[in-house]
Amino acid sequence: MKQKDVSERSQLVLQALVKRYIQEGAPVGSSTVRQEAGLPVSAATVRNIMSDLEHRGYLHAPHTSAGRVPTAAGYRLYIDSLLQVDMPDAATFQALQNELSPDRSSRDLVQVTSNLLADITAQAGLVTVPRPDSAQFRQVEFLPLSGNRVLVILVLNQHEVQNKIIHTHQEFDADQLRSAAAMINERFSGRSFQDIEGIIAQELREAKSRIDRYMEETLAFANKALHVGQSSTEDYLMAGESRLLESASPEELEHLKSLFQALESKKDVLHLLERSSAAEGVKIFIGEEAGFNALGNFSLVTAPYGDGKKTLGVLGVIGPKRMEYSRVIPIVDLTARMLSQALSN
Repeated sequence: MKQKDVSERSQLVLQALVKRYIQEGAPVGSSTVRQEAGLPVSAATVRNIMSDLEHRGYLHAPHTSAGRVPTAAGYRLYIDSLLQVDMPDAATFQALQNELSPDRSSRDLVQVTSNLLADITAQAGLVTVPRPDSAQFRQVEFLPLSGNRVLVILVLNQHEVQNKIIHTHQEFDADQLRSAAAMINERFSGRSFQDIEGIIAQELREAKSRIDRYMEETLAFANKALHVGQSSTEDYLMAGESRLLESASPEELEHLKSLFQALESKKDVLHLLERSSAAEGVKIFIGEEAGFNALGNFSLVTAPYGDGKKTLGVLGVIGPKRMEYSRVIPIVDLTARMLSQALSN
């Protein structure tokens, strides 16, 4: 149903009911709604309006003698048409500004952001880790170790440094490693790992066709060394899962186990986040709208972040369907903007 299908009086009733349910987490009766909305009508009239909203699918009664609670469709109408957001306060802005420093590596920024979202919203915060092919190669250095081992010191983007030991099929001396590093830095600095992977694969084929053993070995070594930048297996970082337990109602506690299992398996959650990365601004998945059962009693509020040139990932907050959307939505939006600013600097 669209907003135009619901009368102004019905909208006021729905708005009052959702706000009270978010505050208390218990079914809301007609007298409470009448008082909350300030309507100059009888409780019986409000009951009739609530019955009509229930018939339309915006409310439902969990027990025959209880009040009503909003459905996913009710939350959707409330969020899309009736919600009045509260802009983040000065303390929230300052906390984000202090922690999301451009001097941090992208990895640190992702970790800090998930913690900030959890702390500020009192829900669970998650941030996808930028894909390795979105990182930009800057510089590499090699140090020979004992045996056929080499220490790779890899600089990504502006500040991020990764160290890893690789095993080679032969022993290289310091001069050979300096020469290899110079060649790699000259040819690939400033490129994404996705571009580098394609270039090396093409040039390896050409070197083999020319029977250029030296170039083939150098490129194979470069491929192994630069693969360090693509070694991360984490898809997203999450913080604040315990906060879901602390704020959960008895009904929500029953469904948390399946939610945690879905978060651990990642497949469905990553599918939602992938959909969010293609959107502009904040996107909200309410309960069963998300398309998988584990999120049935919860909502996910997301926003994409980037580096000023392209989208690098998505951040968001998971909480009960009755989360305080008026506060959470602008916080998610502001955090995405500030993380993007830190990464672009």
